[in-house]
Amino acid sequence: MRAGTRQVLSENFSVQFTETETAAAAVQACHEQNFDLILLDLNLPDRSGLDLLGDLKSCCPAVPVLMLTMHDEEQFGRRALKAGASGFVTKGSAECELVRAAAKVLSGGIYVSPALAESLATSLAKGAGEHPHESLSAREFEVFRMILAGKSGKEIAAQLSLSFKTVSTYRTRILQKVGVSSTSALVQYAAREGLL
Repeated sequence: MRAGTRQVLSENFSVQFTETETAAAAVQACHEQNFDLILLDLNLPDRSGLDLLGDLKSCCPAVPVLMLTMHDEEQFGRRALKAGASGFVTKGSAECELVRAAAKVLSGGIYVSPALAESLATSLAKGAGEHPHESLSAREFEVFRMILAGKSGKEIAAQLSLSFKTVSTYRTRILQKVGVSSTSALVQYAAREGLL
């Protein structure tokens, strides 16, 4: 995926690339180099891209961040834009969409796909309120995703460098905000909302 993305961008822009494997390496690169654009995957081995986004925007506030992900555009695109991303593109998008998105955010704009734009417009036209999971903080949403992935409280605590008690508190808040009383009900909610 990264090789294909690099090739597409090289054919359309005069660019040099710095690639990192982890969130920690990305933050370090931002402190050491100047960038015109950051392409950020939602899934990183050591941290969520949504969680990392805040750190990157703090380190490089003027640099646009274009999120690339295989996840559902409507659910994750909204959250990425709220968190400060300049655009959101799914990995299954055509090459021309990636080029349009990069050009748009490099010129100072915000890029959303036609499908996401239509979804946002429909929500506004209907006056639709937030889905319960949209009220979750970035960290709560990250824990929510890990619970849905079947990770135990101890595994989540270890991966996020949190105490088990803190993870339990997040789980309780998530259940309350979503309006369910168990992990199985949380999974059923996620299935109904297209989050699995």
